[in-house]
Amino acid sequence: MLSSFRPCLLLAFILTAGCAAHPPPSGALAAHTTAASPAVRQLQADLSAVFGAQVTAHGTWAVDVRSLRSGETLYRLNAEKLMMPASNMKIVTMAAAAEVLGWNHRFTTTLETFAPIVDGVLEGDLIVRGTGDPTINNREQRSIRVLDDWAAALRQAGISRIAGRVVGDDQAFDDEGIGAGWAWDYLQYGYAAPVGALQFNENVATLGVRPGAVEGAPADVTLTAGSGFVMVNRTFTGPADSPETIDYRRRLDRPVLEITGSVPLASGEQTRVVARNVAVVNPTEYFVQSLKDGLVARGITVAGEAVDMDDIAAELVSASLPDRRVLATAESPTLHEMGIVLMKVSQNLYAETLLKAAGAARGGLGTAPAGRRAFASVLEGWGIPPDTYVMYDGSGLSRYNYLTAAGLTNILERMQRDDRHRDAFAATLPIAGQDGTLSMRMRGSLADGNALAKTGSIANVRALSGYVQTRDGEPLVFSMLTNDFVVPSATVNWMADLGVEILAGFSRR
Repeated sequence: MLSSFRPCLLLAFILTAGCAAHPPPSGALAAHTTAASPAVRQLQADLSAVFGAQVTAHGTWAVDVRSLRSGETLYRLNAEKLMMPASNMKIVTMAAAAEVLGWNHRFTTTLETFAPIVDGVLEGDLIVRGTGDPTINNREQRSIRVLDDWAAALRQAGISRIAGRVVGDDQAFDDEGIGAGWAWDYLQYGYAAPVGALQFNENVATLGVRPGAVEGAPADVTLTAGSGFVMVNRTFTGPADSPETIDYRRRLDRPVLEITGSVPLASGEQTRVVARNVAVVNPTEYFVQSLKDGLVARGITVAGEAVDMDDIAAELVSASLPDRRVLATAESPTLHEMGIVLMKVSQNLYAETLLKAAGAARGGLGTAPAGRRAFASVLEGWGIPPDTYVMYDGSGLSRYNYLTAAGLTNILERMQRDDRHRDAFAATLPIAGQDGTLSMRMRGSLADGNALAKTGSIANVRALSGYVQTRDGEPLVFSMLTNDFVVPSATVNWMADLGVEILAGFSRR
């Protein structure tokens, strides 16, 4: 049964959210049977009060709740209905990637060359070959450590100067960096960074905006080298007490970044410096430019330009070149370590990388279609019917994706029942009230520190799926998906959280 304050919360919610519960469609609660115990019937009534509330009557909820101990279905609402899952697609990506690649999988990135070394000079190009490592970034300063190690390895090889270019070999993946079904109006933002075989700082450049010298003057804007953008500065400096309103957009017809808005004038010694994450145009160009700059900063001179191998392919084909030899290697953390970042902070680039890496691992090029085929094979082996999902990307940004709540609980249950995956997969999920995208949700409730779940969020879509233990310690698996709502997203998140809290407070006694 629920704790004593929960019925009051439910009553208050129903009254403030539309004065009455909106009954779910006929037959939607297939699990509600007269054979259910009084405790289960009360649980079903409590959940129906939340998900049948009038406030979301114009949208759709799909919910599936099962006991992992007995297999009993405790609650179902539209559980077989295809829904846009947002980042709950990452549950599929993480689970299938673990099956294809293994939790100990690591990506390798190598520095290679055709050229001889003469008197401290590499007499040709330095080639960096990537396989998709997304972790050469600022998290725990790994990018700094990799550059330090590479510079040390080059010096150990006797190289203090590179006479040629820094060339990026990104042939492990195709050049389709943007996912199918992504929206044009957010492609400039860091969370929509394109994926590639060479990836530096999560393929995100830093846009810096500082106020001008006087009110009304244009602000000073900077962008990390190698981003691929030409900047158009339409900013201005506002009064010292004015709000900051900086925004930026990417033009669709050419690589131009238009920056708009204002920053407040410096007041005394306080200067407001605005920093924003910008998705780069070409991940390979960004990587090689960052590598070149990093080597120069560490005392290794580079005479040539930083270039994408695709731009000099004809030159390389026509040349008679010896085999490459490896000068240095960097290995990523394990898939399990990457999975913790991917799932807890909902890192889109990591998910898109795993999709392409799975395609490459199954004998093809690293492409999204090859990755989808690899994942489909895994899902088929798990008994997931192909008509219960539509997968276009790995992250869930695409509005072409569809999953069912029942399909998600099936995958989550599969991971819990497989000794190879149980602990590793569970460790990747955000913990309610503790970390990741759930750090501020369900605090102080019975779900706090108990529920492990993946969130999902795109426009008019919210999702929450994972595991929770009841008051009796009974493990449950659940999925709660909602589409097409027009109320504030915070309201929908609260409804899902309340649903999980009800599950955490459930008792069969």
